[in-house]
Amino acid sequence: MKIAIVIVRILLGLLFLFASVTYFMHATPPPELQGNAKLFTDGLTASGYMMPLVKSIELLCAIAFLSGRMVTLANIVILPVTVNILMINIFLLPEGLPIALVVFLANLFLIYAYRDNYRTVFRLKRNENNTLT
Repeated sequence: MKIAIVIVRILLGLLFLFASVTYFMHATPPPELQGNAKLFTDGLTASGYMMPLVKSIELLCAIAFLSGRMVTLANIVILPVTVNILMINIFLLPEGLPIALVVFLANLFLIYAYRDNYRTVFRLKRNENNTLT
């Protein structure tokens, strides 16, 4: 199981590293999109901050995955990104759905693999008034 965790973590890190570096370095031209997918990506680009923010998060999480440090935090930070990647591919770009599903499932696998680290986040505690917080 430990080998599978390392393999998935490294592959996911490399994927996010490639996606973020190619975005910032303008290494590959953006794909030609049609219809609603074009409107959606044009809106994200027009905001001026959303795509750089998402790609920065991807870069930071890729570094965490590849270095093996703060993987628990990176799993949670990157989860909304992977959910959005999945939803965009379900509703706007179904041809990319297999890769999006693999990325989402890999993120869920890593969250499951590091599940013991999340126990304290979801544990209810009693405060001095003996009420749950």
